[in-house]
Amino acid sequence: MQSTRQNKICRLIQQDMGDIFLKEMKPLLGPSLITVTKVHITPDLSIARIYLSIMVIGGGTQDSIIALVRQNTSDLRRRLGLREGKQLRIIPQLEFYLDDSLDYIENIERLLKQ
Repeated sequence: MQSTRQNKICRLIQQDMGDIFLKEMKPLLGPSLITVTKVHITPDLSIARIYLSIMVIGGGTQDSIIALVRQNTSDLRRRLGLREGKQLRIIPQLEFYLDDSLDYIENIERLLKQ
């Protein structure tokens, strides 16, 4: 179970990373829509696990986009540090994962309709 401090930091990172993907990473990632669905942070606040939902528009696949995001992890951490530098003493390491919960929900709904 996460503490109140962890929950606050998770919400802060989720908002800032969503804004970074929406505004600052558009030239690199193209027209794809990336949504930060969940953020989990370790109890020592050193690692943030960020779950992304990716809607591919135009060329590319979800796997290629998540690989591109993982290649630019250091740049994303730097951008996050510029935004949260006054609120966090140490900016956590970022780990990105593909959130497949929407696919899981669609699969359950399809099975229930049969």
